[in-house]
Amino acid sequence: MEKAMTSRGILFVILSVVLVAIIAFGVNTGCCQTEGLVPVEVREYEGEDLSSINAFRENSIKGPQEIDVESYTLRITGLVTNSTSYTYDEVLNRYQHYKKVVTLDCVEGWSVTILWEGVLVRDLLAEAEPLENAEVLIFHAYDGYTTSLPIDYIMDNDILMAYKMNDVILPPERGFPFQLVAESKWGYKWVKWITEIELSADASYRGYWESRGYSNSADLDESFFGD
Repeated sequence: MEKAMTSRGILFVILSVVLVAIIAFGVNTGCCQTEGLVPVEVREYEGEDLSSINAFRENSIKGPQEIDVESYTLRITGLVTNSTSYTYDEVLNRYQHYKKVVTLDCVEGWSVTILWEGVLVRDLLAEAEPLENAEVLIFHAYDGYTTSLPIDYIMDNDILMAYKMNDVILPPERGFPFQLVAESKWGYKWVKWITEIELSADASYRGYWESRGYSNSADLDESFFGD
């Protein structure tokens, strides 16, 4: 009887080793892994109704942009002690993420209320160390679009550079990989497809729409046309 029990024990050990090997093989080769499901857009957050990510109107200057995330870099340049450059993953992995419900108001007369998730722009600036004479941040987009905002506005408010909306990664038409959440500003300050943040002393800088007569301050409580 003792010999039989020993044989069973040996058989149990062998079967356990084989099972572990099969599981390891499956993990390493992708076999039997649980596949990710398509993210579901949330339409309510903490009791507040959200707009759909499809409620936006397409009004970019060159149409939706397709950016290769593998070659993408975000540069922080200009009046800084350290010019920096980040990959998409570095931005997401290096900085704390925040969520905030913010309404975008467009000068065309429509608005959307979205749950945005991203990193604080001021956190991105910390490593670059802005110089004392830096007055504005000029945001450059992949399609050539630019706009600017005072550095005090960025540093004194929780301004997000978003990578998600309503818990879904930004689609290309919505600004992937990053869109600025310029709360309390008209929609033309909400630059999409951000590739560079340039710090400048030129407080009179005018971006794409501002150079065409739109207000440079873009405050929602003021007219968007002219300063």
